[in-house]
Amino acid sequence: MKKPHIFFLSSPGYKIICLICLLMASIGGVMAQSDSAGPVQKKNPYVKNTFNGNLLLENQTVMVPIKGTFEFIIQHKFGTVENGFEDVFGIFAPSNIRLGLNYVPIDKLQLGMGLTKDRVQLDLNAKYALVKQAKTGGWPVSITYYGNMAIDTRSSENFAKNSDRFSYFNQLLIARKFSDAISLQVAPSLTYFNNVEGYIDESGEIQPMMDNMHLAIAFMGKFRVSESMSILANYDQPLTQHLTNNPHPNLSAGIEIHTSSHNFQVIFGNYTYILPQSNNFYNQNDYKEGQFSIGFNISRLWNF
Repeated sequence: MKKPHIFFLSSPGYKIICLICLLMASIGGVMAQSDSAGPVQKKNPYVKNTFNGNLLLENQTVMVPIKGTFEFIIQHKFGTVENGFEDVFGIFAPSNIRLGLNYVPIDKLQLGMGLTKDRVQLDLNAKYALVKQAKTGGWPVSITYYGNMAIDTRSSENFAKNSDRFSYFNQLLIARKFSDAISLQVAPSLTYFNNVEGYIDESGEIQPMMDNMHLAIAFMGKFRVSESMSILANYDQPLTQHLTNNPHPNLSAGIEIHTSSHNFQVIFGNYTYILPQSNNFYNQNDYKEGQFSIGFNISRLWNF
C-alpha cells in the first residue's frame, strides 16, 4: 500500500485562473439561489436562502439551486502561512485547486463533477434535498444528502490494482435558518478509501495503519452583515481513532460576498486539501501550531 503523494501544477495555472475569473465576471445573467429546489412560487411555504450558495468554506450546505441551474466553481488553497515572508504566507508555496461543474436536471437533485490537482482526482457527485424548513409548521430544519466518488487518475504504477484509485464521501446536511442574519448547520459524514497506508509485520504481511472508513462531524454557521456580505465559520471534528496518522480537526473562518449569480468566499483555515474525503482523512495541519492556509471559492450560476 502506497502513501498518497500530492502533485502540483506550475505557475501558469494562476494565469488560467485569472482569465477564467475575468470571463465569468464579464458574462451577464441573473440567477437567484434558494433552499427551494423547485421554481419560486408566489406563496412559498418554505424558508429561502438559508445559505447563499452550495459551499460554506470547506463544506457543502443544504442548498440545492432551482431546476435548470448550471454552476461553475473554482476552489483554491494556498500553502500554510507558517513560513511567513519566505513564501509570502503560503501564497507562493505549492497550492491546490479544483475546477467543478454542477447542474440541476430535476427539482431537488444536483449532479456534478470536478477535477482536483491533488493526485489528479476526478470526482462525480450528487446532492439531493430531502426535506426543507417550513415557515410555519412542517419541518423545523432543512435536510440534504451529499455524496461523491473520487478517482485517482495518476499512472498505474502508483497502485497495486485499479480499485485502489477510488474513495467515497457521504454527508447528511442538517441546517436551520434562525433569522435573516443567522443560519447554522451540522453535518455528520462518512469517508471510505479503498487503499490506505500500511506496514509490513513480522510475518511479512501488509497491515493497514489506518481504517478504511472514517467518521467525522462538521459544524458551520453564517452571519449576514449586509445584503451582499456575510461572515462564515466552520469546525470539522474527526471521530474515528486510527492506529496512527490520526487527522487533526479543522477550524476555519471567512468572508462571503455574493450577488444573485456570483459567490466569492475568502477562507482562512487549516485544511489544505479540497475534496472532503481527503480533508477529513489526511489533514495533518494543526491549528494549535498555527498551520493555517488561505484559500478562496468562486461560483458562477446560469439558469437554462
